[in-house]
Amino acid sequence: MPLPRTRGTALRHQLAELRGPDVPAKALDARALAALAANPGCARRAILDGAGVNKAALASALGAPSAFGQSQFALTRGNAFEAKVKADGGAELLRLVHDKLDRSAEPPADARVPDLTAAGPQGRTARTELELREAAAHPGAWTLLDHPMLALDVAGSPAFLEPDAVVVHPDGSWTVVEIKSFPLLDGSADPAKVGAAARQAAVYVLALEEVAARLGAEGAPAPRVRHRVLLVCPRDFSNLPAASAVDIRKQRAVTARQLARLTRIEDIAAGLPEGTCFSPELPAEELTAAVESVPAAYAPECLSACELAFHCRARSRQEGAVTSLGRSVRAELGGLTTVEDVLAAARGEAGDPDDPAVAALRRAAALRAEALEAACR
Repeated sequence: MPLPRTRGTALRHQLAELRGPDVPAKALDARALAALAANPGCARRAILDGAGVNKAALASALGAPSAFGQSQFALTRGNAFEAKVKADGGAELLRLVHDKLDRSAEPPADARVPDLTAAGPQGRTARTELELREAAAHPGAWTLLDHPMLALDVAGSPAFLEPDAVVVHPDGSWTVVEIKSFPLLDGSADPAKVGAAARQAAVYVLALEEVAARLGAEGAPAPRVRHRVLLVCPRDFSNLPAASAVDIRKQRAVTARQLARLTRIEDIAAGLPEGTCFSPELPAEELTAAVESVPAAYAPECLSACELAFHCRARSRQEGAVTSLGRSVRAELGGLTTVEDVLAAARGEAGDPDDPAVAALRRAAALRAEALEAACR
C-alpha cells in the first residue's frame, strides 16, 4: 500500500505534471530569483519558474523565441575579467573588500582559500557550509570562498546558488562579492545593471542567512551576514578592477517577500484548468491556451529579464493594455487599464470626471487641441 502524499510531495508531483511527462526541471538560479523579485505581480513567471519550466524552449514553441541572455563574447570577457580579479589567491579582491568595506580590520595577508570541490551540488553545498563553520570557529583571519555553493528553499525544493565569491572577515562576518563585466565609468555604472546585480546579490544574502541561522542553532553565535555587498567591475574602458559597496537591504526585503509568495505557488497551481501542461512538445494552440490561463504582468523591463517577454508583449499589445507602455505610465492611469479606455476618457466619452487620472487626461487633450488650433491659424 503506497504511503499517503504529504503536502510538499503533492505539490512537487503537481509541478512535475505542469512541466510535462519526463521533462526535467530547470533549476532556479539567482538570476531567475532576482528577476522574480523585480516583477512580483507576475503569476505566470512564478508558476513557470516554480515548476522548473524551461522558458526559453517554451518561448520558441510559442513562436516568440527570446533574445534574452548574454552573448558568447560577453561570457568570455566576463570570465577573463573574473580570473584576473581572483588571481594570486584573490589578493586584489581581498584588497578591494578591505578598502571598501572593512578598513578597521588588519589588511588581508595569507588569507585562507579553501578547496570547495565536491561531488554534485549537494556535496558542494555541504562543503561550503563546512568551510563557513570552520571560519566562524576561528575568527581573526581572512577567508575567501571562490564560487561557493549555497542552497535556498524555494517552493519546498532547494535552489542551488553559486555566488562569485564570499569573503569571511576577521570579525567573522560574511560578505557577498559580485563580479560583473559592465564598466564603472568615473566611479558609477548603469543604474539598471547595478540594480539587477543588487537583486542577484540579495538572493545570495538570503541563502547565507539560512546558513548563519543553522550555525547559530548549534549554540555558537550566529555569524553576521553583511547587507553591503561588493560589486567589482572594470574601471572605465580598461580591464583593471574597481569596486563599489552596494547596500542591498531594500532588494533583500523585496526578494524575501517574493520568495514567501512563491512558496504559496500551490494557490496559483490550484486555479489552473484541469490537465494544464507547459511541455514544449504540445501543439502550439494547446500550449498557448495553457500559458494564457495564467495571468501575466508584462512591462517593458521584462525584455531584459524574462525569456517569455516577446510573447507577453505581443499579447499585451493585442489587448491594448497600458502595461505595455511601462509601469510608470500604468501607475499614473489608476483604474484605466486599456489604451481604448484612456482615449475614451481623454475625449470625454467615458470615465468619472472626478477621477484625477480622467481629469488630467481631459486637461491634456484640451491643451493639445488648443495647441493644434493655434498652429493651424
